[in-house]
Amino acid sequence: MQTPEPVVQIEKLWSVFRNAGRAAVIHKNLDLRIEAGELLSIVGGSGSGKTVLLRQILGLETPARGKVTVLGRPASQMGAEGAASRVGMLFQHGALFSAFTVLENIAFPLRELRTLPRDLVRDVAMVKLQMVGLDPAQAHKMPADLSGGMVKRVALARALVMDPPLLLLDEPTAGLDPDSADAFCALLLSLHRELGLTVVMVTHDLDTLFELSTSIAVVADRRIIVNGKPAAVMACEHPFVREFFLGERGQRAAALLHKHQPAV
Repeated sequence: MQTPEPVVQIEKLWSVFRNAGRAAVIHKNLDLRIEAGELLSIVGGSGSGKTVLLRQILGLETPARGKVTVLGRPASQMGAEGAASRVGMLFQHGALFSAFTVLENIAFPLRELRTLPRDLVRDVAMVKLQMVGLDPAQAHKMPADLSGGMVKRVALARALVMDPPLLLLDEPTAGLDPDSADAFCALLLSLHRELGLTVVMVTHDLDTLFELSTSIAVVADRRIIVNGKPAAVMACEHPFVREFFLGERGQRAAALLHKHQPAV
């Protein structure tokens, strides 16, 4: 029986940044395989290149060496082929266009195609608005009039407007109060299940990590040191893993994992 093709395959990746003639190696021979339907979280220390990985999967940056394959094609080709139709991206602070209304922001990727009737674009955008739990009355508000949680929801609707099979999230609950973060996590879980999405998320928030992740990949020592189910990752003896997961905050958040595990 043939093994299904992964949604994302990263092989022997090197990320190198040059400044004033000096080269800084961020990733060295990094490998990562992401299967269909996963909700994978990438964690690591500051400067470990977590967001760089997202940008390389999206095709916005090209690694110095190695190969990044997304949905069976080189990530480097995605810009030319229309990445938005295959990969949705939710940026950390939403990245909404301040001069556009909520509905215009959501519809933007569809309008850029210039192939669909205006009424159809509007209808699809309105469906996505309601899919993320916002009332149609919010459609004509400006981003400056929205709460932080609403900004995240509008940005998520825009990321999903072209029904991509792969969704990338950069710190999806950053800046949200606990109640708004919990509500946004519940929304993401629901959409992941209902739409059959593959999700790749960068987060440092342990509550979000344990609430959402089906698997966790840890970046340290310029590579993925462990990738697996949350409980298996926490058992890793690497110093970064122990510090990140077994401190006071980690133990408190890990209680969520044990709470939701089925009884044996």
